Amino acid sequence: MFRTDRAPDLKTVLIASGVVLTLAMGVRHGLGFWLQPISQTHGWTRETFSLALALQNLLWGAFGPFAGMACDRIGTARVIVLGAFLYAAGLLWMALVPQPALFVIGSGVLIGAALACTAFGAVSGIVGRSAPPEKRSWAFGISSAAGSFGQFLMMPVEQQLISISGWQHAFFWLAGLVLMLMLPMAWRLKEPPPVANASGQSIGQAIGEAFGHRSFILLLSGYFVCGFQVVFIGAHLPSYLKDKGIMNPNVAVLALALIGLFNIFGSYYAGKLGGMLPKRYLLATIYGLRTVTIGLFLAAPLSAWSVYLFAAAMGLLWLSTVPLTNGIVAGIFGVRYLSMLSGFVFFSHQVGSFLGVWLGGWLFTRQGSYDTVWAITLALGVFAALINLPVREQAIARAPAAAP
Repeated sequence: MFRTDRAPDLKTVLIASGVVLTLAMGVRHGLGFWLQPISQTHGWTRETFSLALALQNLLWGAFGPFAGMACDRIGTARVIVLGAFLYAAGLLWMALVPQPALFVIGSGVLIGAALACTAFGAVSGIVGRSAPPEKRSWAFGISSAAGSFGQFLMMPVEQQLISISGWQHAFFWLAGLVLMLMLPMAWRLKEPPPVANASGQSIGQAIGEAFGHRSFILLLSGYFVCGFQVVFIGAHLPSYLKDKGIMNPNVAVLALALIGLFNIFGSYYAGKLGGMLPKRYLLATIYGLRTVTIGLFLAAPLSAWSVYLFAAAMGLLWLSTVPLTNGIVAGIFGVRYLSMLSGFVFFSHQVGSFLGVWLGGWLFTRQGSYDTVWAITLALGVFAALINLPVREQAIARAPAAAP
């Protein structure tokens, strides 16, 4: 493993992991721009492409715990290198495969596995282990802000690539960019010295402890809602706006970019506030404000400016759940198996993502509108706000391992 004899420079870890997250999350958030051109080229309904994105999100979550175990055991750098190659392969697959079943399965497996190796679950362990406890929530906020910056940066880049070179060649450019930037950043992620495991806890014991803890289950439930909301909106907002008569694609591009821009601030300050206030109350507030924001957007007359205001408000709340959720997990269970446990929590997030993006396409195909999915999104927001209130943030007291 890439260990050092001293604690790694936190600034280096945050910069290197931030570049990886910027690209991983930025490319992923822009895939909705390909929904209509790919569907029109191949003669597919929206359901086919939506299913491909849904499977990517589901497998991202399913592979997450295993990628986290690998990060905890062999080091984050090696896992990110594998993820970079998988990401490039997945983008090329989406560009070249015209058969719908192969397109859905291949892109789902490749990009799902790639995201598990390069996104939040993979880097959370090294960030948590590199940061001192008093700065951990802040460091998670920086990482989340990097993912948000990727959305802000890559939205216009991906749209321009499609406009200039066509949707197929745009995938080629992105595959090259992923390899060119992720690989050198991965090798700068040197692992800190091994975390003391005084209790002698094994991986199996850590999993059993977590799933036997009520607060862990509550966090899983809330994170499911987060995934449903953000991926439904990210994937289907461009098409929703066109259906409602906003034909200028730049409105959707700017809206998604604004979500990324404002979430830079939302994620950073959520992480900072998480070091000062109870994280469970902050999570409940975020989910409650999301519900209000979505409700106001749907009730107000639709215009470009109402879209921009919605995007800015949602941006402040978009990934601000990430540093708080990871901070609670680290606070309760410690950082020894943090990547793995974050992977399990994120799997719940991605089950929600799968249902959000797939259900959006499935119901639109049958009903001709997104009204039912918006209603589900509102109801889930209320549920998530309530389910986070009983979370207990106290660290588990473990008995030390018996001497041999």
